[in-house]
Amino acid sequence: MKIAYFDCFAGISGNMALAAVADAGIGPRGIRQALLGLKLPGYRLHFTRRREQGLAGLHLEVEITARRRRHRNLADITRLIRSSRLPAEVKEKSLAVFSALARAEAKVHQEPLDQVHFHEVGAVDALVDVVGTVAGLFALKVDRVLCSPLPLGRGEVRCEHGLLPIPAPATLALLEGVPVLGGAETGEMVTPTGAALMRTLADDFGPLPALTLAKTGVGLGDRKFTGRPNLLRLITGEAGPGEETVVEFSANLDDFPAERFAYLMEQLFAAGALDVAVLPAQMKKNRPGALLQVLGRPQDRPAIIRALLLHSTTLGVRYAEMFRTTLPRRIETLPTRFGRVRVKWARRPGGVETAHPESDDLCRLARRSGRPLSEIEAEVWRQLGGRRPKPKRA
Repeated sequence: MKIAYFDCFAGISGNMALAAVADAGIGPRGIRQALLGLKLPGYRLHFTRRREQGLAGLHLEVEITARRRRHRNLADITRLIRSSRLPAEVKEKSLAVFSALARAEAKVHQEPLDQVHFHEVGAVDALVDVVGTVAGLFALKVDRVLCSPLPLGRGEVRCEHGLLPIPAPATLALLEGVPVLGGAETGEMVTPTGAALMRTLADDFGPLPALTLAKTGVGLGDRKFTGRPNLLRLITGEAGPGEETVVEFSANLDDFPAERFAYLMEQLFAAGALDVAVLPAQMKKNRPGALLQVLGRPQDRPAIIRALLLHSTTLGVRYAEMFRTTLPRRIETLPTRFGRVRVKWARRPGGVETAHPESDDLCRLARRSGRPLSEIEAEVWRQLGGRRPKPKRA
């Protein structure tokens, strides 16, 4: 599995992200080639190799050459990307970034989503930065994007609406639920475009996981900070199957009604839990009780803790970070004579794939058709060519 880790030592902006992706292997020529599919005129890319406090990196300037200035809203950008020659995955992820950016702007300015406008210079800049970054990661064949906690600057920034506080309101709206650090520098360290890229593309936030290092790309920013270089590092490498950092939460319950566990689990999954388990336990004072164990991602820790304290009778929650390894998985929707069934495929070491039909889909089709559940399941395995895993003897 190829990992791309954005080490946001001095924050992130759109042009820093694109420069770092170019420097990580695809190169300026590869970025220009990828952006040809966008069919967007009116700009030039200037990549230059520079040094920032003794460290070399790639700097990007997007020169706007179009004479005609106009506003673009989300619908305009959607049409432009949809009609492009970009790969389908690049289109979808680029649109997801712009949708997140537009929702944040709409929330901050209390405007309908279709009335949020991207000004011409900003729209061209953002289109190049977003689509170029997504297309570059696609060209690098990245399987998983990770990001460090984001450092937020402080002070003020001048924009179309006048002076605004740093972090910009749209940046804060985009980073709700994302790990951030207090502002160590005066100036904007995370731009709205940079925040939208990481909020949309990053599968997780946290420390650099264990991996075999392949290459590091360095993107340089424009602002000068005191005592630190303004650069973004993109670290790429190979990791084992599904290596990630998770948080395990646990709580002891000896006074919780059994009939309320279903609702509690529902609320925990809504808060972002990956898995929930209830184990029988013998509690203090020799009371029978339950040990509740919840698995979640680091960025969901506040929401999961809140759900535990709000919807259970526990007076406290224990939690600890740990690593887990999961197999690469994909979901296939299988048409059968009873209806559609989702099938989860897992790739085992050595390349062998195993399948598991989604139990909820089997039950739904059994209820709808009135046929036995075993018959529905047998039909799925027949469609899969009889590749049902055989139980091993002890």
